[in-house]
This record gives sequence, C-alpha cells and structure tokens, in this order.
Amino acid sequence: MSGNGEGRAAGPVFNRRTALAGCGAMAVAAVGGASGAARANGKGGSGAFTIGLNTSTIRGQKLPIVEIIAIAAKAGYQGMEPWLDELNRYKDEGGSLADLGKRFRDAGIQVESAIDFFEWAVDDPERRRKGMEAARRTMDLLQKIGAKRIAAPPAGATDVPAVALPRLAERYRELLELGDQFGIVPEVEVWGPSKTLGNLAEAAYVAMAAGHPKACILPDVYHMYRGGSPFEGLKLLGPASVHVLHFNDYPAAADREKLNDGDRVYPGDGVAPLKSILKTLADGGFRVMLSLEVFNRDYWKEDPAVVAQTGFDKIKALVDGGS
Repeated sequence: MSGNGEGRAAGPVFNRRTALAGCGAMAVAAVGGASGAARANGKGGSGAFTIGLNTSTIRGQKLPIVEIIAIAAKAGYQGMEPWLDELNRYKDEGGSLADLGKRFRDAGIQVESAIDFFEWAVDDPERRRKGMEAARRTMDLLQKIGAKRIAAPPAGATDVPAVALPRLAERYRELLELGDQFGIVPEVEVWGPSKTLGNLAEAAYVAMAAGHPKACILPDVYHMYRGGSPFEGLKLLGPASVHVLHFNDYPAAADREKLNDGDRVYPGDGVAPLKSILKTLADGGFRVMLSLEVFNRDYWKEDPAVVAQTGFDKIKALVDGGS
C-alpha cells in the first residue's frame, strides 16, 4: 500500500472503488442507526452508554495501573482507557500481562480502548516504518490484557502541512490490517489543534475511504469544539462508526483556539452541549463508552479517588437526566 502512493505530492489519485466501498459501509451503518433509535430511549439511554475512565484524568498523581483499576472499580466505571506507558511500566517492573488482564476482568472493567502515540500518519517513510513497528508492539501488549481498541491520533503530523486525506486513508487501512492480526481496532482520533485530522469531517473521510469493515472514529467533545467541528455532524454517522467518545467539557471562551488540553473540566461544569450530544447518540442507536478524559492540573493535585468518583457521578447524572 505504501509502495505506490506514499511518496506523491498532496492530492494523489486514490482507489475510487475502495473509497466508494467505504462510503457504502458507512451508509449502511447510518441506516442501521435510524432503526436502532427505537432501542435507545430518548433520554440518553440506559443501554446506549457505559462510563469509562481515561487514565489521563488522574495521570498527574502517577499511580500504578493496579491502583487505578481499583479506584475505577470502586467509583463504578465499567470501562477504561489506560495509557501505554502505564501498562509498560507494570510489565517492566515484572508484572504479568495475563494477570493484569484478569485484574481488569475481576473488577468488571473492559479495556475498550487505550492511548498511545505511534507515528502511522506521517509522510516520512522511515518515521512511518518505525511508527508501525511501535503500533505492532502496542497491539501485541493490548491483546494480552484483552483490550479491544487503540487510539490512532495524527502523532507527528500535527504542526506540519496537512497530510493529504487519500494518503491518510491508505495508511489507516494498513494500520487496520495490522490490527486484524491482534484483534485490536485502531480508531482515527480527532485532534482539534492539529493540521492533520483536526476535525470530524476529515476523520470521517479517512474512515470511509479506508474501505475496511472495522474502520471507526474516536471523537472528543473538547477537540471537536477546538477544531471547529459542528456537533451536528455526529447525526450523519452510524453506530458502527463510534465506539468510544472522549467525554469532557470546556469553559466559555471568546476564542476557542486559545483553549488547550488543560482547560478541560468535568462534564457539566462547562458550556458544551452535552445533553444534545447524548441524545444524538442515543437516538442514532449508538453504543458508546463515554470516556472521561481531562488534563486539568488542578484535578491532578486532588485525591485521585475523589476525582474519579466526581467524574463518574457527573457523567451518570447527565446520562440519567436526559435532555
């Protein structure tokens, strides 16, 4: 895949048949979403959502992963998104990955996704080769703990001229095919400030044009706002396209481009239209883990158990409260 098209300038010709196949799959998913709306109640859906903890939320406290699992389980989380450095630290200190997987399961927590930053999207062939090698190691580890997915943000391609979308689609398909070997699904992640994959429309194009049945998108409430993605765009997606949503909030700002990761706050404490977003997903038949992901340094100074519980309670209140 990389041999024929990777070195061309922006705007290369891409396989129209593959792109149309991908669009067809998304269209089928969207139709399925319409019928699925009847299965999810209009209030945000007891069956539409699970609540997950992205470990960034208490990352500043630098806890071992086993302690984070215990905190998450006590708070009531059903899912988690650990960061790979936390998992590698556990392994490097002699921990058994099989035992760690059992610890997740015994706690009633599914590793729905995980966070890593391998350079799968960049134009430089050598960096991309190393990025794919890193992705292989990550997927091998995640398979051993029973994880389902891995975030695929545009790491390394954020501050350079935007990578052409057809090339990104080719590279994403290659990443998906690598994931097939491990049973791990990479999710195209939206990064609002990035010149590549900075908005939902670009991520949707890449997922569609990849032409792979497991292609999917990882949106983020903050990043959608930061990158100028209208939240109404979620209505055009089907339930097969999103399995995890990074759930957070942001304060009112005169200029959204002045916001950064550390400005994120608990869901419900900002101005994001979270109830509307939840209703869109529930009405569309989505089954999504709402993954609490904030990088608020004030929260990092607090008791991590209190932070985790507060985040869980605020998300649950939004889900239970409906619109």
